[in-house]
Amino acid sequence: MKTLVILSSILGDRSKSRQLADHMVARIKQTDPSASITLRDIGAEPIPYFDGATAGALFTPADARSLEQQRIVELSDTLVAELMAADRIVFAVPVYNFNLPAQFKSYLDYLARAGVTFRYTPEGVPEGLVKGKQVFVLTSRGGKAEGTPADTMTPYLRQMLAFMGMTDVTFVAAEGLAMGELAAMEGLALAKQRIDESMPGAVQPALQAA
Repeated sequence: MKTLVILSSILGDRSKSRQLADHMVARIKQTDPSASITLRDIGAEPIPYFDGATAGALFTPADARSLEQQRIVELSDTLVAELMAADRIVFAVPVYNFNLPAQFKSYLDYLARAGVTFRYTPEGVPEGLVKGKQVFVLTSRGGKAEGTPADTMTPYLRQMLAFMGMTDVTFVAAEGLAMGELAAMEGLALAKQRIDESMPGAVQPALQAA
């Protein structure tokens, strides 16, 4: 399987969501040493802000685009092609101020294109065109909100991904990361355990003697 990993934290190697993604990639390689992994770090190299010029470029006919508009569309085409080529997609998304990072929102905006990643049927019903993908959303949060109304990010991402056709989505959350060292360790350990459980073919770490 081809795996696409999207990192979106601004913290680099200190990112907890990246630690989860690294853990999952390690498990994938255990299961399939020849697995193809494509990684894009939009925290280190952010997607440009989705503004009026961006929308204008995507709606301008190809033969009428300026050079700058062509560059904008080429970036969107590249992001969409990466997504379409993957069998498994891993989104590592930290929670910033109760929601997803701005750079990840821009990434989604560059992906959501009528006639490319979604379309409307003659009855006006939206149909996602990014189908047959196994998707994992790995989130990290300072507090605890999973399964409560305070978690506004998960419902949005579930709806947005489904809009583009990605309905086989597993959410794994590491929570309590700003609630003291013990809570942070427990939150990360639980999330990694859930990742391991989602990869049944992976070799489990050997237990060490006390």
